[in-house]
Amino acid sequence: MKKAGLALAALVLIVAVIAGAGVIQLNRFLDAPLAVPDDGAGFEIPAGSSFAQVARRLEADGVLSDADIFRLWARWTDQAGSVQAGEYLITAGTTPRQLLEQFTSGDVRLYSFTIIEGWTHWELLDALHADPTLVATMSSEDWPGLLEELGTEADWPEGLFLPETYRFPRNTTDRDVLKQAYELMQKALDEEWQERAADTPATNPYEALVLASIVEKETARADERERIAGVFARRLVKRMRLQTDPTVIYGIGPEFNGNLTRRDLRTDTPYNTYTRHGMPPTPIAMPGRAAIRAALHPAAGEELFFVATGIGDGSHKFSRTKDEHDAAVREYLKRLREQRNGAGQ
Repeated sequence: MKKAGLALAALVLIVAVIAGAGVIQLNRFLDAPLAVPDDGAGFEIPAGSSFAQVARRLEADGVLSDADIFRLWARWTDQAGSVQAGEYLITAGTTPRQLLEQFTSGDVRLYSFTIIEGWTHWELLDALHADPTLVATMSSEDWPGLLEELGTEADWPEGLFLPETYRFPRNTTDRDVLKQAYELMQKALDEEWQERAADTPATNPYEALVLASIVEKETARADERERIAGVFARRLVKRMRLQTDPTVIYGIGPEFNGNLTRRDLRTDTPYNTYTRHGMPPTPIAMPGRAAIRAALHPAAGEELFFVATGIGDGSHKFSRTKDEHDAAVREYLKRLREQRNGAGQ
């Protein structure tokens, strides 16, 4: 009996040692970095894949050293059925333990799309369709339906989508990005409207969006936005026409060839601020938040005119009177002639 007891104790000890060694080996496997490049490796789990299939593919790709251990660990921890389909980026240094957590949490690979300040809705749709990670579901004829889905009172899509960088998984639709951009624009516009200055010429948030879009197209310089908004605000108060070229160009549409003529300035459209008083009926581009803020906080002053300086930094010359403005225009045209002559030599 004594010998039997010693044998049993020895057996238990052996089993314990083996089990302990197995646990050590398992932890080494689970905490060892996977074999992926320094810039990571993409891995996609199609919908309906079993965990055994996922593990075997990881092993076949050389990412995982032992599919069976990985699969058994997932089953033992009851995580095998929680893996989510999608495209993943496995970063350098990721361990099997971390990879399983990534798969079960749905931490999929994200891509980005940036809406640029000053884009029109035509340019926005073209850019969405050119992005290979997005699914194109919209054509230009689908804007009215999207606006109805968004619940907006606007009947034209221009200016409704906030210029920002958006992150999303592969196969997100263009509509999903647009919905997110619309919601962020509404949030930004509401926040800026609540903080508006008393002397803004905008009587409602949509008018602020219209004016902001003109400011956006007139200058990319942060130090000029509020000053240009101030010029437009004073012209509106004085019932002067805004006389801003970007609105005329917008009224011509996507077929504009880059050459704005005197005939264009005289041709009446709802967007021609040389022939009509007040602001155009809709925004003419997607304004960024800084342009919205400028439209709602126009700079004080007496200037009623501005023209490009032509010195190459995007700056403008501001004037209080028509005579001062005409002199600034002559100076600008002279500089352009000198630049052309210098380029031709």
